[in-house]
Amino acid sequence: MSETTTGRAPGRPRSERADKAILDATLDLLARESGVAGVSMEAVAARAGVGKSTIYRRWPSKEALIVDALGAAKAPLPEPSGASAREDLTEIARALAAERGRRHLQCFWNVLGSAGRYPELYARYKKDIIEPRRAIVRDVLRRGVATGELRADLDIEVAMSMLVGSLTPRRPRETFPEGYAEAVVDALVKGIGSARD
Repeated sequence: MSETTTGRAPGRPRSERADKAILDATLDLLARESGVAGVSMEAVAARAGVGKSTIYRRWPSKEALIVDALGAAKAPLPEPSGASAREDLTEIARALAAERGRRHLQCFWNVLGSAGRYPELYARYKKDIIEPRRAIVRDVLRRGVATGELRADLDIEVAMSMLVGSLTPRRPRETFPEGYAEAVVDALVKGIGSARD
């Protein structure tokens, strides 16, 4: 059978177990003090217990591997119900505040801190991981403006950055207190809500 009829290239099927081992090994290495510089295809292969060719068949570069590993470690944001801007923002804020996991946060800070040395990696991480999540927040804010819940002159980018920035830990081990996500949304909506509210 051809690739067009089966949906994949001929050859042995991919092993989910190998994929998981490779992604976990990548995150383990990325979370170390050496960060991005400490991640290599050789080091990942050795840690995951697979051959280097197994990794290259799946990922063409270290950057692609790191971005996929970071994406796999992040749970998707909830699909907003559309009940109201406040409720949707609260749901998103709770999900952002609950994103704990020391390893993933350390990886995030290591990638962020290496943006100057690895600009292509950071650009890809921003495009593939950060921007789709921010787009969900933008959609909620635009819908809130359209329904009149939020101010007609709202700067969507500023409001989105205020919400996401407030819920981005500033240190790898930082945690947010109970009720923090709701307090962030309450304060934000007070500032960007329409006069009628």
